[in-house]
Amino acid sequence: MKAVRFHEYGDPGVLRYEDVEQPVPGAGEVRLRVAATSFNPVDDGIRGGYLRDVFPVTLPHTPGIDVAGTVDALGDGVTGVQVGDDLVGFLPMVADGAAAEYVIAPAEILAPAPTSIPLQDAAALPMVGLTAWQALFDDAGLTAGQRVLINGAGGAVGAYAVQLAKHAGAHVIATASPRSSERVASAGADEVIDHTTNQVTVDEPVDVLLNFARVAPEELAALAGLVRDGGVVVNTVPTIETPADEERGVRAVGVFVRSDAEQLSRLVALVDGGDLRVDVAERVPLAELPALHAKAADGGVSGKVVVVAATDNDN
Repeated sequence: MKAVRFHEYGDPGVLRYEDVEQPVPGAGEVRLRVAATSFNPVDDGIRGGYLRDVFPVTLPHTPGIDVAGTVDALGDGVTGVQVGDDLVGFLPMVADGAAAEYVIAPAEILAPAPTSIPLQDAAALPMVGLTAWQALFDDAGLTAGQRVLINGAGGAVGAYAVQLAKHAGAHVIATASPRSSERVASAGADEVIDHTTNQVTVDEPVDVLLNFARVAPEELAALAGLVRDGGVVVNTVPTIETPADEERGVRAVGVFVRSDAEQLSRLVALVDGGDLRVDVAERVPLAELPALHAKAADGGVSGKVVVVAATDNDN
């Protein structure tokens, strides 16, 4: 089969589109014929070696932590799925990923794919959707009627967070640049603030500050000042310290996304129910993944990019 792998850490030039042996599923695993994976910024850090202490992959390594595909083979002891099922999943971070024509996945982390969108596009959902869900509900405990400020709502995770928060009955205030403000508004934000020209202010304090943007620590601290006493700051950017305010009872939570098939199934149900939109900015063939990494390194990627496996997959 074809796969994209890197045999050493480095810039996007270390990625190779090459022939590799087709993997065989072990106990509790399935093999998926990959429809698509997607690009996530963490892929750059893993390939570059910046995250080797956090995610110690074995070289050569195949990236691609999102997967949408069709079950092709079952390992021993697998129940609940069968050959031919279309599934989505957020793969283990250090295992070989889905930038390949076939991938092995633990059956327990997979969920039925949405039926209302193309299977390829479903690869845009797992990691970013789970990040938004866990940040809002597991970490912030968001409930109906609360006010949430989403900083960096124009990104891939932010788009899901706006939709999920609005669906939960929250009042959503979002920051976005001019190029993404219309998309953020259409996702359901009640207020959209252009952070490039305006200081971010709110009419009354918010219950939750959710940060998805790589901002200066002092900028995040200033935003935290907009949170009411007893509120929460949730931050998904690991390179920025999450500010708390003990005197005011404002707690700080750093998000570390995890795979969760049940939550992913809920996200899929929202997609198929018309309550969650999956936006795909671009679709590129697997062979062009090295070029996509290079484009991302130059800041040229906006929105979620889906990486499509070989067209003979018939997905």
